[in-house]
Parts: sequence; C-alpha cells; structure tokens
Amino acid sequence: MHLRENRLVTGFIDRARSLEELERERWQAPPADATRLVATVHALRSRPIGTLTVEDLRLLIGQDVGLLVLLPFAVEVLRDNPLAEGDMYEGDLLSAVLTRSPTVWGAHPELANQLNVIVGGLTDLSPDLRSVVEEFAAVQDS
Repeated sequence: MHLRENRLVTGFIDRARSLEELERERWQAPPADATRLVATVHALRSRPIGTLTVEDLRLLIGQDVGLLVLLPFAVEVLRDNPLAEGDMYEGDLLSAVLTRSPTVWGAHPELANQLNVIVGGLTDLSPDLRSVVEEFAAVQDS
C-alpha cells in the first residue's frame, strides 16, 4: 500500500467517532482505585478520535490500545512532523509507534514501510531515539 492509499484508508474512518464506537467494544468503567493511567486510557477511548492530541496518541499507542485505528493517524502526524512531541520529550510519539511489537508491523507492512521512509530522513536524533529507530529498522530488515 502506498502513502497516498493509506491517507485514503484513514480518510474513511469517521474521526467524529470514538475508539469504543469504531472497535464496537465498550470497556467497563475503571475501578474506583484505578491508576491515573488506567483512568485516562478509559476516558480517551470514549473521545472522538479526531480530537486526540499527540500526547493522547502517544499514551494510547504506548499502551497498545486501539492500534488498528490509531497507528495510521499517528503515521499521518509523523509524516508531517517526525519529532512530534507529547508531554514527555521531542519524538516521544515516534518512539511509542516504533516500539510496538514486531507482530504489529508484520500485520501492517504498509505502515512499517511508511515509517521506514519517515525515519530514513532523520538526522541529529538523541541517542535514545536513534537506538529506537535502529532497533525498528533491524527488525524490518530481518
């Protein structure tokens, strides 16, 4: 699948709908003593995906939530700004995306190919981010 085709695929997803609606799965309310992370993930699943921020994407993807829907959107963001920053550090969305399981990328090679193009043009990365990029590339090459 080519870059343009992926844009069309994400274009068919109604950004006014939430992950709960798109996945047709409503989670039970988190327990009263849930951590802030758990409560936040639950709340984000009910928000329209078109309203999610870079930080929201980073957090959900980092927790492997809604990957089928969110990874194409994250790749769109990264295409425009490879070092998009949530609340952690410059490139934190890229790091969250690249560190998903190799199984995810095996199931979505078109997204992996797009990420290879995106990271192929990056220079002057922090040592930690460079390491993440290199690990992703090594897995893709194997």
